[in-house]
Parts: sequence; structure tokens; C-alpha cells
Amino acid sequence: MSAEPFRRSVATVCLSGTLEDKLAAASAAGFHGIEVFEPDLVASPWSPAELAARCADLGLSIDLYQPFRDLDSTDPARFARNLRRAEAKFDVMAALGTDTVLVCSSVAPDAVDDPDLLAEQLATAAARAGERGLRIAYEALAWGRHVSTWEASWDAVRRAGSPALGLCLDSFHVLSRGGDPAGFAAVPGEKLFFLQLADAPRLEMDVLQWSRHHRLFPGQGAFDLPRFVACVLAAGYTGPLSLEVFNDVYRQADPARTAVDAMRSLQWLEEALALRRPDAGLPLPPAAPALTGWSFTELAVDGVSGPVLGGVLDALGFTHTGQHRSKPVQLWEQGRARVLLNASVVRPTGPGVASVAALGLESSDPPGSAARAEAMSAPVLPRTRGTAEAELSAVAAPDGTQVFFTRTGPDGWPADFLPTGRTAGPGAGITGIDHVGLTQPFDAFDEAGLFYRAVLGLDPQEVTELAAPFGLVRTRAVTGPDRAVRLTLSVSALRRGGWAPGVPEPQYVALATDHLVATARALRAAGAPLLPIPANYADDLEARHDLPADLLAAIREHGLMYEEDARGGYLHLATDVLGDRVFFEVVQRLGGNDGYGTTDAPVRMAAHRRRRQALPAAEG
Repeated sequence: MSAEPFRRSVATVCLSGTLEDKLAAASAAGFHGIEVFEPDLVASPWSPAELAARCADLGLSIDLYQPFRDLDSTDPARFARNLRRAEAKFDVMAALGTDTVLVCSSVAPDAVDDPDLLAEQLATAAARAGERGLRIAYEALAWGRHVSTWEASWDAVRRAGSPALGLCLDSFHVLSRGGDPAGFAAVPGEKLFFLQLADAPRLEMDVLQWSRHHRLFPGQGAFDLPRFVACVLAAGYTGPLSLEVFNDVYRQADPARTAVDAMRSLQWLEEALALRRPDAGLPLPPAAPALTGWSFTELAVDGVSGPVLGGVLDALGFTHTGQHRSKPVQLWEQGRARVLLNASVVRPTGPGVASVAALGLESSDPPGSAARAEAMSAPVLPRTRGTAEAELSAVAAPDGTQVFFTRTGPDGWPADFLPTGRTAGPGAGITGIDHVGLTQPFDAFDEAGLFYRAVLGLDPQEVTELAAPFGLVRTRAVTGPDRAVRLTLSVSALRRGGWAPGVPEPQYVALATDHLVATARALRAAGAPLLPIPANYADDLEARHDLPADLLAAIREHGLMYEEDARGGYLHLATDVLGDRVFFEVVQRLGGNDGYGTTDAPVRMAAHRRRRQALPAAEG
């Protein structure tokens, strides 16, 4: 990427830890500046001057001091006290070396509702700021007592007519109330003092609670931030793009990771702006090359789980066709589905555990995919390559899964495997990999959605929630535009307590077939460990759907599951949990179905629980 067109800033309230932790994380992630959240300064041992010096050492500017609350008052004595409080904050700002303070619209019972009196009081405070070379950026809180829209805040600023008084536009406060950013065109550019950015999911709840707990970084929610920012820029704003995100998860997560996630969100946003305004000359990162399918899914195994997984793959109709030249990695194939069993991955989770360690994705331009990842704050991982082995690039997803950019062909990665002498046959009718399901760490769900969107160019689908046997589960799919690559990401919506009998962070590989009933018969005949599904489930299906009698009979016989969307049906089965964490699904999409068996997940989870209780020794 060429020279950056925008300054990037982050409010310290976005990050967990002490002020020292926050500054280190922001600097390491590449931010240019910060907003100092006053409670962070109050809790810091640094004086304002010492904080300014530390920021300078880290290459960070202090772009805003915030927030100053409840300035205006119908009580003259209280307003006088508020002005004295403001003078004290101006002293702090002078020591910090920042010239702009955020003043929020008042939520106090004595807030001014007379537009002329409000303008007069803002002008009085701004005059005192202006005498010291400082500015006040006035922001309408979405829950402000009398000023709760950006239009009302602009009316107050316009009436005040002070050169030291301007607007702070906050995307959450504007968009959460349905505000139209097209109206920013009526505001002179020199009156746009600051811009704060936050995304959010669409929620039907009190706007204050929505704001304080559920904001997200750009690209992670439902707001059209590219349009919002484009309108601000078109109105003449020239300051930094600054993130102010209140989020319960971010406030307890590793600040270094959160800062990288925040930076990636701005990189994604800037690209969206450049694509929206092709005539503006904004720099673009390398485009995300098309991902055309799955090369492989790699499972990490050991001496206990490896034989279990190998036996199940054999029963699923796969053939062990290759052995890696220099590593203890097996290649298993059936149709276009390829599964690697890697016994060289060191895992701290204990013996007998298997997990999805890597995803191999077919890229139309693997070097271009790597360059795209680097531009989106996902550095290519260092990798040891043996003599005559393919040169592969991989990046780490937020959950630690490695994502490889590959081409499958005679000179590609399959050449790293020596033939075993066994040739893959028709097997059980499995044709390829439909999708892979990955449970995310509690802190990484939104981060993962943005990672796959920004780094790989996949499209996040709607977030859904399901009432699982062991708590609420949140899930979303990320897909390529042609669905050649699909992933599902899941997370427990709340941290679990001591009783958590479900599969810990389950993962699965969904294998595609064109004829699931025939495949199920073949798998059962081969002794594949298919998951039993209760008869009640089939009874309910029969009541809800007009399914053919022979299909209902097969559903009952083989433990199949079925759901529908507007385009067709989704027929699937699952295996037992293998290696304590991983299972396989086999799926058939009927009539263009675009689902993932989400409505069946609670039934499958309960069945896995019963199966694990009944067969503890079989799981490795």
C-alpha cells in the first residue's frame, strides 16, 4: 500500500489494561494517535506531562481529550462550577499537548432545553478555550436529555458562532438513531472538529445499553460506515479516523490483539472508501484474489488420536494416498476432498486430542493472497521448507488456525507427498469439502469475522443465535461470493462456569455428497461411527415438512438431519466426536440451499453428549 491517506487514531477506552498497556498496544499496531479517555488518565501514575512524553516516545499524538460531561445547566451556580471544572481540564490539555476536548450533550436533570441559552453557555466555554488556543468538539449523545441528534448539536454550534466550537460526529450516535449522514453537507468543513467511529449489530434495546456494551470495530457490525465516512469527508473533514468502541469483550481481551483488530478495521474501511470514491486517488491495498475452493483441511493428531482419525477416514471412504517427504503428515483423499493428518504439530491440550490445525484454500494468485494479508495486518508466518518442497504461504487466523494460500496441481503442494501405492477410488460418494466449522475463543468471534472479511475477501453472513443444551451459542458463516469456500464460526455467547459438559470448542469438517442416503448406507456398511439421532427428531420432521416417505425412512434408519431455507433442503449426518474435539459431517444441498444445519445443532449437540457418555473409551 502506498502512503496512507488518513491518520488513524484509537480511544484508550477501546483497549483493556492499564494506560501503559493501552499505549504499547496502540503503538505496536501502527496507530498514529490516541484519544485519552479521562478515567484512564485518572487511574495512571503518570502526570499529564509524563503521559505526553511517553506518547511522544511511542510515536503517538494525543488527538483528543474526552469526555467532558454535563457542561450546560439551568442553574447559574452549577454552570459556574462547570466552567471552573472546564478550566482545570484545559490545564490538563495544555500539559498533554492536545488542543481538542470532547464535550458531550448533557444527560443531567438540569440540562438546558432552551436552544439560545444552550448556545450562549457553549459559546462562553468555547471563548475560554479559545483564549488558550484550545477547541471544544460538541457531540450529541444518542440518549442526551435535550440534544440527542447530530442536527440538534449542529444547531447549538451554529447558534453559538464561536470559532473555538465545532462538532464531533460519532457514527454510533448518528446511525443508532437512524440519522442520515447526507445532511453533513450542510456543515462547513471547518466546523467538523473530530470524527469517532464505531460499528454495531442491529439490536432492539435501550440505546445507552447498546452503546456501552455492544459497539464493534468497523466491518464487524451492521452500520454502513463507508457511506457515513464518505459523507463526512465530502463535507470537508480533514482530521483523523478515530475509533471509539465500548465493548465488554474488548475491555477484557489482550490489548495487543484488540489493537491489531482495530487497525485492520480501519484498513478495511479505508479500502471501502477508496473503492467508493475511485476518482479521489485514495491508495488501495492489493485486492483479495479469488478463492476458488478447498485444497485440504489439516487435522493435528498424535499417537493416540491419529490412528482413530485414520480409521474413521478409511470407514468414510477415504484412501491414504500420500506420505509427506519430511514430516509425519498423511494425505487422505476421496473425490476432491483431501484431509491431512499431521502428527508433528505440538499442542498443549493433552494427549489424544485432535483439532483442525490448518485450512488450505485454492487461490487464483497465492502470492497476491499473501500480499493482501500483509496489507491487512496479518503477517505471513515463518515456515521451514524442505528440499524440493512447495513454497507455501500461511497466515494465522484469530483462533490460531493456519490458513494456506495454495494451488493444487502436479507442481503444487501435492508434490510434497510421496505416493503410498494406493489410489483413491469412488469411496462412499464424497465429492469434496462443503465447509469447515470452527468454534472461536470467547474473545475472538467478531475479530474472526473481520479477519476472514478483510484478509481473505469472504463475506460475513448474518449472526444467528441458538439455544444449545449448554448455553446460548452465536454463529455466523463467512463465504466466498460463489460459495466455493464456506466457513462457519461459532462461540458461546457467555463465558461458561464450572459445569461445561459439552465438547470443548468443537470443530468439524463438512464433506459434500450428491446422494446422502446412498452415502449413509455405504458408511454404515463400512462401520463408520455415525451419530444416532433420536426418533423424536424424525417424528417432528414428519410433522413439519412434507417429505417423501422413502426419505423419512432413510432419515430414521441412518440418523440423518434435515432443514430448509427458501431455496431448498439441507440433508446431513454427523459422526461421533473424534479425538475429544473434532467430528465430520456429510451434507447434501438440495435446490441451492445456503444453510449449515443451524436449526439441527442443538439436537446434534445433545446426541454428542449422550454418545460421549456411552462411549468414553472410543473417543481417544
